[in-house]
Amino acid sequence: MVKGIIGYKVVDYKDIEGTLMKLRSHAMQYPGFVSAENLVSEVDSTVVIMISTWQSIDNWRAWLKSRITQDLVRPNKEVSKEKPRITAYRVMPAANWR
Repeated sequence: MVKGIIGYKVVDYKDIEGTLMKLRSHAMQYPGFVSAENLVSEVDSTVVIMISTWQSIDNWRAWLKSRITQDLVRPNKEVSKEKPRITAYRVMPAANWR
């Protein structure tokens, strides 16, 4: 499993809600999509992230490279203070922890 993270620094977190809903809706159409959630920082409400779960890194990358995703992720200057930060993490099973 892979967690894909798209983070935004925004003027007001409510302004990005529509974009996050569109990103999630688009992700749901892609093979390997498992789930997604949106989070707003309790420390700084101008920091908003979307965490999506995918079956593989290839599934995440295919979705991320799609034209629709790229158009949605592109920062809107009225809403976003800077370019979004995009990264992915592989889920590490707890059984492997020592």
